Amino acid sequence: MRVLAALSGGVDSAVAAAKAVEAGHEVVGVHMALSSQPQECRLGSRGCCSVEDAADAARAAEIMGIPFYVWDLAEEFEQTVITDFVEQYKAGHTPNPCVRCNEFVKFRELAQRARALGFDAVCTGHYARIVRTDSGPQLHRGRDEAKDQSYVLAIMGPEELPRVIFPLGDAPSKSWVRSEAERMGLGVSNKPDSYDICFIPDGDTQGFLRSHLGSNPGDIVDTEGRVVGRHDGYWNFTVGQRRGLNLGNPAADGRPRYVVETKPQLNQVVVGASELLSIDHIDCSELVWLAPDDLGEIDELATREFGPSLGERCLNEVDEGVVTAQIRAHGVPSVVTELVRENNEDGSSRLSVALAQPIRGVAAGQSLVLYRGTRVIAEATIERAYRGQGSAAS
Repeated sequence: MRVLAALSGGVDSAVAAAKAVEAGHEVVGVHMALSSQPQECRLGSRGCCSVEDAADAARAAEIMGIPFYVWDLAEEFEQTVITDFVEQYKAGHTPNPCVRCNEFVKFRELAQRARALGFDAVCTGHYARIVRTDSGPQLHRGRDEAKDQSYVLAIMGPEELPRVIFPLGDAPSKSWVRSEAERMGLGVSNKPDSYDICFIPDGDTQGFLRSHLGSNPGDIVDTEGRVVGRHDGYWNFTVGQRRGLNLGNPAADGRPRYVVETKPQLNQVVVGASELLSIDHIDCSELVWLAPDDLGEIDELATREFGPSLGERCLNEVDEGVVTAQIRAHGVPSVVTELVRENNEDGSSRLSVALAQPIRGVAAGQSLVLYRGTRVIAEATIERAYRGQGSAAS
């Protein structure tokens, strides 16, 4: 196959491309330059898309003996990821920019350009697996649970599954990947992983939002509407936050308070007791269903036998009959006991799920991903999270 390999400049993408070469594919490497200021250097392991990363990607391609190109996607990244990130916070949501980057840049732009140029597939260094079956390809968790990236890949949709290759899906560990990079002489075996939000390399999210949204002082209120403090911008707060509230009036019971909601229309941050963070019902929009052969029916017998909590059980051994929901990239999935899909008049779909056990700190704007066993079956954007009637506090 003719394969277009995305080379970020890191060890994962380099080893993935090299594995595609070893598998006999005709591979071309491409570095997606996403930063409007690529001349900036990385701050340790923070950030990406620097001039250093582009140079490392070029060297890796040269070592592999494959053609290499740089695509300037900074404008697309600015419009679809950074702008969306700011607007979501302004709307009182807590977005996941990695999900949007995978949706709009790493797969939409990469896949569209690959098809236009006559490539059969794209290859990336994500830790996830594509399982080929008689009913079509399926997206599954990566073998290494600590590095599994299926959560952020679910947004790609079913149409891209036949045209992607994830050579690291069966990698047993990151140390194994680094040893493979050293064996292949790729020169990036000891390069640190990038983390945090790539376009905020100093890690100061509040400072970044302040530079884009400015200041907008307002009230911090309790669940009864009583003013207990002041804020400089509701977008600086997210559900579950405890630090940095600077509340002037302590709670009557002396217990700590947490952010339970932001209200952009009223310019308010709402705080309350810890138990208010525990929810067991989630409503979502922008549903993407990846499993046309699996409609998400709940196997009640399997759910009862499995129990309400995954505990410490290996995610790659979860019973295939159990549907679980995950709301963070490396969060522990929760067993789903009820699932409802609804179609809107505009052709979009909504999703509502009930969980066997309450979970904490769910915010609007986060992604919810559904699994059956290790298989990803759906992704949606959280709009509302709440406690169902009769639920016991966690």
